Amino acid sequence: MEGTGGGRHLVCVTGGSGFIGSWLVRLLLDRGYAVHATVKNLDDEGETKHLRALDGADTRLRLFQMDLLDPASSMRPAIDGARGVFHLASPLALRARDPEKELLEPAVKGTLSVLRAAKDCGVARVVLMSSKSAMVPNPSWPADEAIAEDDCWADVELLKKRQIWYNVSKTLAEKAAWEFAEQEGLQLVVLNPGTTLGPFFTPSVNTSLNILLQLLRGQELELDAVYTGWVDVRDVARSAMALYENPSAQGRHLCLASMERLVDFTAKLADLYPEFPVHRVKEDKQGWLMRAKDPSKKLIDLGVRFIPFDQTVRETVDCFRNKGLI
Repeated sequence: MEGTGGGRHLVCVTGGSGFIGSWLVRLLLDRGYAVHATVKNLDDEGETKHLRALDGADTRLRLFQMDLLDPASSMRPAIDGARGVFHLASPLALRARDPEKELLEPAVKGTLSVLRAAKDCGVARVVLMSSKSAMVPNPSWPADEAIAEDDCWADVELLKKRQIWYNVSKTLAEKAAWEFAEQEGLQLVVLNPGTTLGPFFTPSVNTSLNILLQLLRGQELELDAVYTGWVDVRDVARSAMALYENPSAQGRHLCLASMERLVDFTAKLADLYPEFPVHRVKEDKQGWLMRAKDPSKKLIDLGVRFIPFDQTVRETVDCFRNKGLI
């Protein structure tokens, strides 16, 4: 966006207390932006304390309580006056007892309510945090062809059949967002990160970090249908900022440091940490996934440089150790 470099103006981050959201708020404050960040419960210090402690938070950060199932009008206080919105708030769970209520409804309705509030408040640009889960698996996509970000969509019926409801929620929410943006003339750009790792200053461990934690503890996880590669949380946050600040950024943006298979990830992890009982995947069940060293070419063209695997994992493990988790 013209004039956005260096910050200074107001932006809104929904889901600001989470793993990715807290890093995005931190980097936006570092750039000089004023930030409105939403959380689920203002009275829960687990959601607010780590944000209020950030440099610049005392003068340029304001927190708002937001329920994804509330109408758009209730979201206006957080969004009103903001020039840009980063929509991150969405339920994240690999299993759900009631997928419609726990994942699908809040993801889709919440996204549409945020976009409606953004449109009504005159927001100039919205960055939607979607997921690579909205791109794959896609059995109709040729296995020997790299993913074309703007054209490759996850097969929703296949995901429902496999009961991979988080992926269904992200796919449906992103499709609904694009339809809304086209109908309403809202400037929208989308980021599609993969499994996100890296150092964290949130008080709890989220789903993606917990995957790494369980692997280090020797657990065997069925991730063949969901794992397609990793990315550092700081690169996700920087990528979101790059999409906001660059008007040339259009469409969908795969955000992965490396597109790889689960067998690759567990092998690298076991080699890096021989002292942990990491279970190496012996049978590669991901023949449908084409490996790629630099899959996020659109982001690289915008100047994003991805942190190496060893650094990301080591700094994540250091956080686990500091919190007494391993």
